[in-house]
Formats: sequence, C-alpha cells, structure tokens
Amino acid sequence: MKALAVVGSGRAARQSAVAAVVGALAERGSVATVQRSQRPADYDGNADDDDHAGAPSAPTDRAPDTEATRSVTLAADGSWWTASGEDRTLDEVLDDLAPEFDYVVAEGFPDADLPTVAVGDHAAADPDVTAPDADALDVDAVVDAVEATDPRETLDSLVARALTHADSEFAGAVATFTGRVRRRDGPDDTPTEHLEFERYDAVAEQRLATIREELCARDGVFDVRMHHRTGVVPAGADVVYVVVLAGHREEAFDTVSDGIDRLKDEVPLFKKEVTVDEAFWRHDQPQ
Repeated sequence: MKALAVVGSGRAARQSAVAAVVGALAERGSVATVQRSQRPADYDGNADDDDHAGAPSAPTDRAPDTEATRSVTLAADGSWWTASGEDRTLDEVLDDLAPEFDYVVAEGFPDADLPTVAVGDHAAADPDVTAPDADALDVDAVVDAVEATDPRETLDSLVARALTHADSEFAGAVATFTGRVRRRDGPDDTPTEHLEFERYDAVAEQRLATIREELCARDGVFDVRMHHRTGVVPAGADVVYVVVLAGHREEAFDTVSDGIDRLKDEVPLFKKEVTVDEAFWRHDQPQ
C-alpha cells in the first residue's frame, strides 16, 4: 500500500483536492481516505482554524464509499477513529488499512512522514506538490510522487497478498519471519535508540526478485513475499518480513529460513546504529 497526505488551511479546498486524487488513484487500485477530525487537546479556541474544527460534515464532492474506496475518520490527537477502537495514531490506522487497500489518502496531517500535497496556505515543511487551490492541482504530478515511494508493508499485508495466489487452495501452510530492532544484545549493552537503513534501490530490487523467483521454484512452494524497511526504524519496531505460502509445513519452514538468510547475505542494505552514546555504520564497527 502507498500513502500520501493532503494538507492546507481550507477544508473545502482540501476535500476537493482529496476527491481529485482519490479519483485518479482509484483508476489504479483500491483507495481509502483517512480524515483528521475533532479538536485536539491543544486546540487554542480559534474557530477560523478549520484544521482544528469539530467533526466535519460529509464532503459534498467526495464519492460515496464503494468496494474500491473507503473513508475513515481519525481524531486529530489519535484518540479515536470511526471504524473501530480507541487511541489510534495515523501510523496504526495506515498499518490496519495496508492489507486491504492499494492506496490511502490522509487529509489534514501536515507532520506525517508521507509524500505531501499542499493546497493554499499550509504548515507542511517540504511538500512534494503544491497548488494555490484544488482546481490548479496537477493530479498527474501527485500520482507520480505517490508511485515513487516505497510501499507500506506489514506482515498482514504480505500474508494477504500471498493468500491471493492462484494455487492457494493447495496450500496447507503459511510460514512467516518477522525481524525487529533489538534494543540491547544483553543487560550490560548500551541501548539502541534506532537503526537507519539505506540501500541501492535498483540492485536491491533485482536481488530480491531473484531470491523470490528461486525460492518460488521449489517443489511445494507457491509464493514468497519479502520486505525490508528503509530509513529510520526505532528500537522495538519491525524491520523485515518474509512470508512463504506452501503445501506443507516442512517446505514452508525451510523456505522462510532460507529466505531471511539470503536477504541478509545478498541484498545490499547498509545499517547505521544510533545508541544513547554514539552513532556508527555497522560495517565500520569492529566485531
């Protein structure tokens, strides 16, 4: 799933921009929208600040929900969202939507770590696409900005995709591996705050494709899905997934183990570790 944010000072302009972007993305796949709503805890009482206004009325220019599109309303402070549950952050909602949708458009999140479309006055630090109003928005440029980003994958989204394989009716096993950022190797180690990953995109994608193709060629293996995050990943967060759909558990377990081993050995990823005391690239650190 790929996501973007649409920001701007005027709610009507934002909603018009969202409608235009959703329409373009819906031609490529399923789309959900996440809307910032309700006054946050630090609301300053400025009724003209409609980014901090009360729960909005349904926009008149947005298409109704269909099987391909869905709208989710999320509180500005993350305390609730309309679909289910409480204390939901934008990242958590995006992860929930990742298995089901190809795209998510988040309205009214200027601080989100997403490609950003800014319409009119805005608070976004470095938007990817800007326009004075929704009518002037270059929707093709927005689509290009979205497609240029890495997909947002979760373990659930990879499993869901594997289960759509044409031979899934013959599969009796789904084996998964999840790698996470370890805070410490032992009780006396300096705590790690986060890891930062960089990769050579073209080479990494080619190596991943080769590994996947060779693993899928094994007898009894129907599908293999792998994803490794890049950028900053905090301690305790998931960083890599391997999913194998197979006929039986033996080939599933063997293939998921070989998959993570080959990913770590063959895919060019560079890891910077930041602890509470220092920062260093792993290949520069004495073993």
